[in-house]
Amino acid sequence: MSGASATFEHDDARHGDVSPGEIAIGVIIGRTSEFFDFFVYAIASVIVFPKLIFPHLDALTGTLYSFAIFALAFVARPLGTVIFMALDRHYGRGVKLTITLFLLGTCTVAIAFLPGYDQIGWVAALLLAVFRIGQGLALGGEWDGLPSLLAMNAPEHRRGWYAMIPQLGAPLGLMVAAALFAYFASNLSSEDFLDWGWRYPFFVAFAINVVALFARLRMVATPEYMEHFEQQELEPMPVGETLEKEGFHVVIGAFAPLASFALFHMVTVFPLSWVFLFTDQSPARFLIIEIVGAVVGLVTIVLSGYVADRVGRRNLLSATAAAIAAFSGFAPQLLNGGDVGEIIFMVSGFILLGLSFGQASGAVASNFAKIYRYTGSALTTDLAWLVGAGFAPFVALWLSSHFGLMAAGGYLLSGAVCTLLALAMSRQLESGDRE
Repeated sequence: MSGASATFEHDDARHGDVSPGEIAIGVIIGRTSEFFDFFVYAIASVIVFPKLIFPHLDALTGTLYSFAIFALAFVARPLGTVIFMALDRHYGRGVKLTITLFLLGTCTVAIAFLPGYDQIGWVAALLLAVFRIGQGLALGGEWDGLPSLLAMNAPEHRRGWYAMIPQLGAPLGLMVAAALFAYFASNLSSEDFLDWGWRYPFFVAFAINVVALFARLRMVATPEYMEHFEQQELEPMPVGETLEKEGFHVVIGAFAPLASFALFHMVTVFPLSWVFLFTDQSPARFLIIEIVGAVVGLVTIVLSGYVADRVGRRNLLSATAAAIAAFSGFAPQLLNGGDVGEIIFMVSGFILLGLSFGQASGAVASNFAKIYRYTGSALTTDLAWLVGAGFAPFVALWLSSHFGLMAAGGYLLSGAVCTLLALAMSRQLESGDRE
């Protein structure tokens, strides 16, 4: 990372009191906390909630129900953006982030104390759904504009490098979440783990979210940052007006990273559910494999920055989407190939994921008019997660359990096709604008 430090130091001198290096730190903190929270809930959706909340159902049906509740946060995210953008306009970014902090923290801690079906019956599922919706509203509202500010301060020849920085939060969050669950699952009896062991990662998630949001709050609420946001016209605009003016770009931006988002779940949440349900391997063992995969993903995300600066971000996204399409034709079946097959699937999948996901954030954000970029980027992020990630675990598990792993590959292929179409439409739109 010495090259990164040198780059940041160079830019610090160029930009003065608000530097890309400082912004990058805030972005990494925020995204790591967001993804850690995401993976803590996702892992619990596979190895905890089906038994705790749906013990009266068979394991597959219970997991599908659990994944349905998992998706509620992504449905709620756009609504959270609408609500909190209004608060942002009237009361400022600091007030918005403070309320977001308390909502996210309250819901996360509430899940940690959640009773099971054996204690309160079907009300347990209802409470889990309510808390999950609360998390989604908060995640929609925690958009602080730092990724957009970072992108707008990136040097022309280093845009690929700066684009990958927010994405580092995904493998970092996965590593910590998987390590916590693997530790408790392997060192506690099944009864103790299901009774209280699984709750500790949620307490850690609460603590990390509190620290991360306060750190970002201290940044965005300073006069220097507020002035810089205003200079770059990164101010909240009404959602309706943004959609009216930039709706097409929002939709294209949501579909452009679909291959990456589909693969994201095919190598993280879905394989854990498949191995847990249809093999005799322990979840702790597979979580260790996921940690190794996350390390590979971290390296290839960094690599994507260098490659994108040489061949172009969209060229890299197109090439990786084509590679993901090829991967979808054979790779999912490797999950039935024992230890060797699983490792090949996970390592190759994370290599592709790192190269594609590293440049998936804001691939078409430059198409937004400056005044709409803050709100437009938030909406694009919400819709990308909803379309590409929200229902992915449910759909992939349902398809593979009914039609075999090849069907899950078909789902992954559809994401790759959507990315290629969205990127082609984006290029065509830009060509039309230049004409």
